Amino acid sequence: MPEVMFAGPDGRLEGRYHHSSEPNAPLALVLHPHPLHGGTMNNRITYAMYRSFEKMGFSVMRYNSRGVGRSQGRYDGGIGEISDAAAALDWMQMVNPNAGGLWIAGYSFGAFVGMQLLMRRPEITGWISVAPPANHYDFGFLAPCPCGGLMIAGEADELVPEPAIRKLVDKLNTQKGVSVDYRIFAGADHVFANHADQVAEALEDHVSTIMARGALALAAD
Repeated sequence: MPEVMFAGPDGRLEGRYHHSSEPNAPLALVLHPHPLHGGTMNNRITYAMYRSFEKMGFSVMRYNSRGVGRSQGRYDGGIGEISDAAAALDWMQMVNPNAGGLWIAGYSFGAFVGMQLLMRRPEITGWISVAPPANHYDFGFLAPCPCGGLMIAGEADELVPEPAIRKLVDKLNTQKGVSVDYRIFAGADHVFANHADQVAEALEDHVSTIMARGALALAAD
């Protein structure tokens, strides 16, 4: 799990990167929760998603956004953090010019940043959003959302109530060609204290299903 430092828009950014042994492996970028509330790349859910992608043969990165850990700069209200995510993606694509697909996975604030990045980078082929803060941020920018993905909510989430996420899912599912795989974890609060394994399993199930479907479609062509 080598440590990497790469150029961000506001200074150097610190990350952890796993390079797959598979040729032209797909890429995954994992985004951490809010930096002003203790969010770092070592967050338990962020780490669980990172390890899931690693296990599935992806080249995967998690990183600290500006002002977190050894990453330079300071918190920028979300705007700069989206630029940081784009810089992380640029670095991975430079190292993996022939990658077979690209996934974005974010938790809480990281889910908001990830969905913003989704709208800016058409090469993204899938996404995972865990507890997206649908009651704190306007997700109206997802119009039209370029592809479907997996959304996870905690049934007992005190910071982002499940109905707020359900409303976002329902809105996305009305869009043409978009299907959101929505999963609610009973008893889970916002930190998913006892549900890291469940998040990892849901991610692996969703990603493997979508990739198998894509492989079948290619074979049919």
